[in-house]
Amino acid sequence: MTINELNRLPKPALAEALSKCCGSTAWVENMVAIFPVADAETLMDQANTQWNKLSEADWREAFTHHPKIGGDVATLREKFASTSTWAEGEQASVKQASQETLEALAAGNTEYEQKFGYIFIVCATGKTAEEMLALLQARLSNKPEDEILIAAGEQNKITRLRLEKLLAA
Repeated sequence: MTINELNRLPKPALAEALSKCCGSTAWVENMVAIFPVADAETLMDQANTQWNKLSEADWREAFTHHPKIGGDVATLREKFASTSTWAEGEQASVKQASQETLEALAAGNTEYEQKFGYIFIVCATGKTAEEMLALLQARLSNKPEDEILIAAGEQNKITRLRLEKLLAA
């Protein structure tokens, strides 16, 4: 989809397309309001600007639109049907992970969610399951006020990648 095609979409269709990139209702609404955009660079700049204006509650809402790293593919497809292909590709390395790594990811995800109140968010593209596990384990020692900022930064990276995928579709 080109920028011109995005600019011509009716607002509901534009909102639907953007919601595949980020699950925060406020972010989607803010982004729809800035259209039309001049070019991809403006789109990316605005995506970042709008993300950084959001509240912690908005960030947490966006996190709920992601499957857990290492979650099973059937659940991923069902819960996240609109973005399942993207999420599956982003987490592709998990499919090749050992049973031990998968079990450690599952245990770490549970511990992380209990400690922070949301799932572990990481921009998984290009990372092996072992790398994601190491990041998860390292981030478990963070203070909640630091971790929310790290998770928000990871979500922002994911959103950018998904916007790029939207434009490439």
